[in-house]
Amino acid sequence: MFSYYLQLGLRSLRRNPILTALMVLGIALGIAASMTTLTVMHLMGSDPIPWKSSNLHYVQMDNWDPNSPYNPDGSPPDQVTYRDAVALMEAGKADKQVAMFKLALPVQPVNPELKPFRALARVTYADFFAMFEPPFAYGGGWNHDQDAQHARVVVLGNGINEKLFGGQNSVGKTVRLDGNDYTIVGVLGDWKLRSRYYDLTVGAFADPDDMFMPFTTAIDLKQRSSGNNSCWTSSADGWDAYLQSDCVWIQMWVQLDSPARLAEYQSFLDAYVNEQKKSGRFQRPLNNRLPDVNTWMADQKVVSGDVKVQTGLGFAFLAVCLVNTIGLLLAKFTRKAGEIGLRRALGASRRDIFGQFLIESGVVGLSGGMIGLLLTGFGLIAVRALYTNYKTVAQLDWVMVATTVLLAVAAAVLAGLYPTWRACQVAPAAQLKTQ
Repeated sequence: MFSYYLQLGLRSLRRNPILTALMVLGIALGIAASMTTLTVMHLMGSDPIPWKSSNLHYVQMDNWDPNSPYNPDGSPPDQVTYRDAVALMEAGKADKQVAMFKLALPVQPVNPELKPFRALARVTYADFFAMFEPPFAYGGGWNHDQDAQHARVVVLGNGINEKLFGGQNSVGKTVRLDGNDYTIVGVLGDWKLRSRYYDLTVGAFADPDDMFMPFTTAIDLKQRSSGNNSCWTSSADGWDAYLQSDCVWIQMWVQLDSPARLAEYQSFLDAYVNEQKKSGRFQRPLNNRLPDVNTWMADQKVVSGDVKVQTGLGFAFLAVCLVNTIGLLLAKFTRKAGEIGLRRALGASRRDIFGQFLIESGVVGLSGGMIGLLLTGFGLIAVRALYTNYKTVAQLDWVMVATTVLLAVAAAVLAGLYPTWRACQVAPAAQLKTQ
């Protein structure tokens, strides 16, 4: 019976091509507007490392001004001081742990045809690669011994490796950064990060890091962070005084592989801060936090309010398109009152009429969904062109493709419910008399 009703629906739609085109286009435009914005919002807030996001925790400690909170809501700073980062690293209480910061360095290529340029480095510890799992094309990360030895080694991203070495295996070669030579121990492959969740202080959708180098080496060479640096007290001049100050500029992540390990680390962190309070530091109330990846992204508002508003407007436009489709379907089904009356007189039940016209509405929705999916693709291309930072999240995945099609069919069927119900109320006797 379904195939029969489907044939009737297609035949009916072909009889009124202009009306059919208006309904399909209306659904398509509504679907494209809503799904373009929903896709961006969905991918922005999606879990970037679902297999271990609950085990990765960002460390927050409140060493800020006792008379004024760091944030209006009372939440602690989003970074820690150098002295606290080093103390936590040396304690080694987590399963894996890294302290890190961003660094901009001049690169002096060996190739005379390349001019010197600036690159972004991630200054971190050996555990970074095991914690955040970037893929390697060649080689691997450095080890803990090299951290301790302040080794001058570097891991290159695939982009800078392409620029310096034509994408070839450069492991074992050297690269000159800010006048110092570093041995290349690894080259990353294409790291497909939707958001740079491990560093949200400079924007979740900023360009990826060009290279990675040991934290201890950068400190040895007195390299100051190129990222956020916040101080609430003035410190004496000089590098050593800066390291011992209460300025926050280091990001701290720990991997805790079970709820029990999380509780243990929270207790350790509280005990550490309470001990520091005895020397006059951490004068604010105890406020240590260990948000996991998804909580941290929510705290940092990775999905901005503007994106949420745009998504709401997209679905409001879809609602307007549905209202227009309801009107067009109502006009179409009303004009078929005579045909409906004849079918009812020949024995068709209201249920048969309802099924027939609901399937016809579904065909409109499916057609609109297919066109809407195409228009959504063009919409995401436009988003990538207008907002280059969104290039990693303005992409259709299979979840969004399936959602688009289902939403289109559901929207059309929903729009067809009232016109179909009205069509079922046609009295066959009255229609036959008028005919």
